[in-house]
Amino acid sequence: MNEEQPDAATRPRRRGVFLLPNLFTTGVLFSGFFAVVSAINGDFITAAIAVFVAMVLDGLDGRVARLTNTQSEFGAQYDSLSDLVAFGLAPALIAYLWQLHELGNLGWVAAFFYATSTALRLARFNSRLAVTDKRFFQGLPSPASAAFVVGTVWVAEDMGLFAGSPTILMGLALVVTVLAGVLMVSNLAYFSFKDMDFRHRVPFFAMLAVVGVLMLAALDPPKVLLAGFVLYALSGPLLTLERWRRHRSRRS
Repeated sequence: MNEEQPDAATRPRRRGVFLLPNLFTTGVLFSGFFAVVSAINGDFITAAIAVFVAMVLDGLDGRVARLTNTQSEFGAQYDSLSDLVAFGLAPALIAYLWQLHELGNLGWVAAFFYATSTALRLARFNSRLAVTDKRFFQGLPSPASAAFVVGTVWVAEDMGLFAGSPTILMGLALVVTVLAGVLMVSNLAYFSFKDMDFRHRVPFFAMLAVVGVLMLAALDPPKVLLAGFVLYALSGPLLTLERWRRHRSRRS
């Protein structure tokens, strides 16, 4: 969820619905629904791409709302519901239709666990929005978790990994789906990048690094995207351990 909720005591009463930010949110919902339809039709690569498109749109709706001063309680709730579809139900169903259905009851339980973890993650985020440190997320954000799941599907389908070993594919789908759900509801800290100021000057090397990342992504999108989100998922335990170490050193 990216759209910040204004303070209830100072927020003026606004009738109606703002069109511009909610168009992006509707795009998130549409992309998530389209991902499910594509997975039902057996086109798992298109389904994975649709989830990544939803991530881009989700990153824009809140920023557009803040830039145009069109934040609203309706937009915040609509954003959460769209996130649940695009980053909760869609990845769960993609993983289930891809490989988890072969595992019987264990497969649909794993998919349900992931979807429930997304709902719990969003509910916890919304309920603690006013008291949490904006620099960090508690638990892996649902868009990053969705990217971890569908990115695995995309890479496996694109490269034909373990095509002759269905048992390995089923195990991979099970581990990734459950692990992504666990990371979402965990207490691990993740950088939110909300304190980054893009208006200030940066070293020339930083621009070269950005160009290099874009070039790598253009050469092999599924591998680069999956690698990036896997590294982000791994950053949570490392960041949490470092914060715990600093806290102990201050107390001693």
